[in-house]
Amino acid sequence: MTRFALTLEFDGTPFYGLQRQKDGPSVQQAVEEAAFRILGEEVRLHSAGRTDTGVHALAMRSHMDVEKEIKPFRLMEALNAHLRPDPIAVTHCEVVPGDWHARFSCTGRSYVYRIANRRAPLTLDLNRAWQIGTPLDHEAMHRAAQALVGLHDFTTFRSAHCQSDSPVKTLDRLDVEREGDEVRIHAEARSFLHHQVRSMVGCLALVGMGRWREEQVAEALAARDRQALGLNAPPDGLYFVKAVYPENAVHPPQPLPQGRGSETSSEAS
Repeated sequence: MTRFALTLEFDGTPFYGLQRQKDGPSVQQAVEEAAFRILGEEVRLHSAGRTDTGVHALAMRSHMDVEKEIKPFRLMEALNAHLRPDPIAVTHCEVVPGDWHARFSCTGRSYVYRIANRRAPLTLDLNRAWQIGTPLDHEAMHRAAQALVGLHDFTTFRSAHCQSDSPVKTLDRLDVEREGDEVRIHAEARSFLHHQVRSMVGCLALVGMGRWREEQVAEALAARDRQALGLNAPPDGLYFVKAVYPENAVHPPQPLPQGRGSETSSEAS
């Protein structure tokens, strides 16, 4: 068996998430079926994160174990050929030790959420950003976000379907910035609860629109009650940016797609 680490980029719009689903297409299913056509063997894809319906990835780290002898570059090229026309691309492929695991070896995960803060309809960013026509105060959003950084009980920001053993997580970063008419929220942690990022973004958006006081984000956190949540942001604007590992088997994430009015940036997190 050879363990291959893959870096996946995908548009989550047509999928019911990354993991296999009983009632709809998934990224995992598409990659595994492409691998079967190439290798003639069933493989299982393991990934650093789990994305919901409509959530995207710039550099999702995954791995699969393969019996057939094949070079990493050839496997990557073959997978990309067989994945067409699905909006999935393998941007990097390498052999890793057998004890390296895309999920369990991961020590950090980064997401970015994109808000298109404009009134004009979205064209290029349709299904790839959350459109809010009301002007957003991104500085107020950033100040409010700092109350969520650190070790907390995030019950308020946790989906009822979350399978995590505990609502207690350590959020390492939650920054809000603006580039032109795009507001971006950067979130980093070792791991996240189901819907945690989207729930945090939804509440911060209420602050930005002036519908919540800045202090209400901290109050919602302290409530430890899902009923205290103001808003759950849609999946369209959420991107898995990168996975962090203690060793050097990590391919750098791809640049974040630029919105209208944004300056070019090579920073992905």
